[in-house]
Amino acid sequence: MIKDKSIFIKNIYYMLSYVYTDLIQKDYKDIDVEVFDNIGDILAVILFKVVSKQVKRGLIKEYKAEEDELSVLTGKINIEKSIKLKANNKNKLYCEFDKLSMDNYLNSIIKTAMYVLVLSKDISSQNKKNLKKLVLLFSNVNTLKANEIRWNDIKYNRHNANYSGIINICYLILNDLLMTTENGEYKVAEFLSEKKMYNIYEKFVLSYYQKHYPSLRPKASKIKWNLDNELDKFLPEMKSDITLTYGENILIIDTKYYSQSMQKIELYNSKTIHSNNLYQIFTYVKNKDINKNGKVSGMLLYAKTNEDIIPNSEYIMSGNKIMVRTLDLNKDFKFIAQSLNKIASDLINS
Repeated sequence: MIKDKSIFIKNIYYMLSYVYTDLIQKDYKDIDVEVFDNIGDILAVILFKVVSKQVKRGLIKEYKAEEDELSVLTGKINIEKSIKLKANNKNKLYCEFDKLSMDNYLNSIIKTAMYVLVLSKDISSQNKKNLKKLVLLFSNVNTLKANEIRWNDIKYNRHNANYSGIINICYLILNDLLMTTENGEYKVAEFLSEKKMYNIYEKFVLSYYQKHYPSLRPKASKIKWNLDNELDKFLPEMKSDITLTYGENILIIDTKYYSQSMQKIELYNSKTIHSNNLYQIFTYVKNKDINKNGKVSGMLLYAKTNEDIIPNSEYIMSGNKIMVRTLDLNKDFKFIAQSLNKIASDLINS
């Protein structure tokens, strides 16, 4: 799929920057001239930026149970141990108390991700140097074993909500990006898995429209089944990747990131659009068009592959427009932006 690896890698940075737009600097001028040798360097730069920003905001602290010999009563006295201190002529109390500490689970995940990148032989020396400075600020925080992190148990609240984007980046680093070699060194995987890129691609397109076209109310919306009777609880849930709305006009976009965007029909030695994709977007459109006025349209937006045949079609199906388009992620980012802008302007001018 990759025709120009260097451009593709830089574009992953831009895509991730849109996905985590609340954490990444809005101005990209400072990274335009950077050359990324691999995806590890991209995430090293992103992790450095977002953690630096969080340090300025303040790292979260949580109360931890501690105990110590103290000259002044703090918390609760441990009578038994305090008596032993007195017996040894120590004029101190043995106290049990709660103390605010940076050594909590989320900070440990962040330190572990930074530590692993610093130890990786594939990360540039400058990125390692930057991360080492940050690691020093986590000196009182313990690291974890990456394969034992309980990602599904992580809960967010109003005190640690700012950490969600950072932890997602740590997940990419520790779960999808790095693998351990036999000698204990960390090596960067050349590319993210197709499944992970699928998720990034989907979130990127949605985030792009949310940033540049908020008037189109971009969102991933649920679509109700257009039934004549009451809703059947056994019907599957329908949820669009992206829905854009301009007046009465609605565009439902379903993003697709495959190694091959066309399905091969062996019997006839031909290729067609993935049938399940077409059935899905058609179902979304017809159920969303409750007024049956044709104001709802749908689009399958594939990430471009190196196949000879690139899907680029438009159909009118039962009064609704269904489009198939491709987005070339191997081009300079300004051309990717132009393609996404055209989709928005076509909706506005339709």
